[in-house]
Amino acid sequence: MAEYMDETIQSAVPEAVIIAKLRSVKESVAYFQSNDAPDLIFSDIQLGDGLSFEIFSKVIITAPIIFCTAFDSYAMDAFKTNGIDYIMKPFTDNKLKQSLQKYKLLKTTLASQLSVQYEAILALFKERQTPRAETLLVYHLNRILPLKLDNIAVFYIVDEIVNVLMISGAVYYPNKTLEELEKLCGSNFFRANRQILVNRQVVVSASRYFSRKMTLNLSVPFKDIITVSKERTSALVKWLDKR
Repeated sequence: MAEYMDETIQSAVPEAVIIAKLRSVKESVAYFQSNDAPDLIFSDIQLGDGLSFEIFSKVIITAPIIFCTAFDSYAMDAFKTNGIDYIMKPFTDNKLKQSLQKYKLLKTTLASQLSVQYEAILALFKERQTPRAETLLVYHLNRILPLKLDNIAVFYIVDEIVNVLMISGAVYYPNKTLEELEKLCGSNFFRANRQILVNRQVVVSASRYFSRKMTLNLSVPFKDIITVSKERTSALVKWLDKR
């Protein structure tokens, strides 16, 4: 897509100079940290390693942005007045030229008016992009059981095997990694550390621990102390604040 857009921009604006093609969040953050902002940015929403809004929440971008996306327009309304325009995929030459014309008309006033709430947009897209599942299927003896996520207390690893502790106290063994379960369960579950994924509704409180770590106190019996590293404590506080 980048090559086609390059050709279309050059056709629409022959004097335009494409100064960089950035394909990932990591590459883009590094570029904007060490280079001046361009006059205009064309940005896909889904990059190779994440959503482009993550870039704009990590570095200050003063240039206007035209978003290119395959998402439907439900979420575009949330930032249509912040980004100067968006192009739906598959985009046409005419639509791209219209967006460039809009930029030309607005560029004299953009410097003082551009204000983008990227964190809110990022949260919106992540929520809509990965809707929360309701159940988890596990194999138990000769049966397949659907477990309601709301009834799950903790996912935890023992001897490299993922266990599921239900609020009732029952234990099952899902055929998934903790990373896969974290994506499946959504924001109601928190990745406390490499071994633990915990349901918000069973967290009673959090306590200070050694070396600025924290521990989670649960409403269900659990044999181990659940620790949260100091690097994760800020995320934990934000997660608990959403209760």
